[in-house]
Amino acid sequence: MSRYTGPKLRILRKLGDLPGLSRKKSKKTLPAGEHNQQNKKPSEYLLRLEEKQKLRFNYGLNEKQLFSTIQTAKKVQGSTGTILLQILEMRLDNTLFRLGMAPTIPAARQLVNHRHILINKKVVSICSYQCKPGDIINIKDKKASVSLIKNYLEFPNLAHIPNHLEFDKNALTAKVNAIISRDWIGLKLNELLVIEHYSRK
Repeated sequence: MSRYTGPKLRILRKLGDLPGLSRKKSKKTLPAGEHNQQNKKPSEYLLRLEEKQKLRFNYGLNEKQLFSTIQTAKKVQGSTGTILLQILEMRLDNTLFRLGMAPTIPAARQLVNHRHILINKKVVSICSYQCKPGDIINIKDKKASVSLIKNYLEFPNLAHIPNHLEFDKNALTAKVNAIISRDWIGLKLNELLVIEHYSRK
């Protein structure tokens, strides 16, 4: 399954607030779908599926990428659900989004793909690059790159930068100080249901 490029408000109405997907807010309060199915009790499978879809749409992953990330998380000692979220949060595209350098994760992905971003003074064009403690993130010293980032910073999307990151807005330089803790992950979901969803396959 390829990356989703359809209407975003429909997804937000169905799954709730996904800050990484879109800044838009729907005026409609009922979920998308025929007759809204308000009174229908969701099955256990549907609950797990929706939690998995929240991860996919918020972080902009296709099915294969998410499955591969879960397999990686299972190999690391500790809570698989927490490690999964940490891997996703430490991706370069998400890190730029959390720093406020981009309004959404798709916008951050475009910055990376167009080679505007430097990690430790080297251009990185891979969105899934795993940021590590000690990494220094800079903007390419070009007028177009700097102008684009400054334009995004004028309209910040998130109220606070997570405590594992520090950002100098004047120098447009950021530093990764640590691996993000579960408390600072802004997406509201039960990651254990995602792990259960894939353990049944």
